[in-house]
Amino acid sequence: MKIAKEFTWEMGHRLPFHSGKCKNLHGHSYKCLVELTGDPDKNGMVMDYYDLKKVVEPILDDLDHSFMVYEKDIEMIEILEKLNSRKVVVEFETTAENICIYLLNKIKSSKLPKNIHSLKVRVLETENSYAEEGTKI
Repeated sequence: MKIAKEFTWEMGHRLPFHSGKCKNLHGHSYKCLVELTGDPDKNGMVMDYYDLKKVVEPILDDLDHSFMVYEKDIEMIEILEKLNSRKVVVEFETTAENICIYLLNKIKSSKLPKNIHSLKVRVLETENSYAEEGTKI
């Protein structure tokens, strides 16, 4: 059985390596679809949506209205610190693909029920562009 829940957050980033507009500071209204497969419990539930929300929302709360910045982008980190602006420093370029893997790993490392077999995360950076990754649990 498969269940899914959608989440949203606002976040800024930049891709300094990019040759187009994405090298500039910008932000997105991100959407994230978290999909779980597993065996329903005696009540017919794979996982209570409220419990899934309790797992995912703290992760996204750390990102919401912040600027995600690659740890090697020292200039941007210094600017954000000077502005006393909210930031999340990560070990990767802040592409949709890498953000997707980041969220997948964060959710996977939280306490999911033992009946869950797989996890898939889809990150929508725009209305029609997304990255998706899944894993067995």
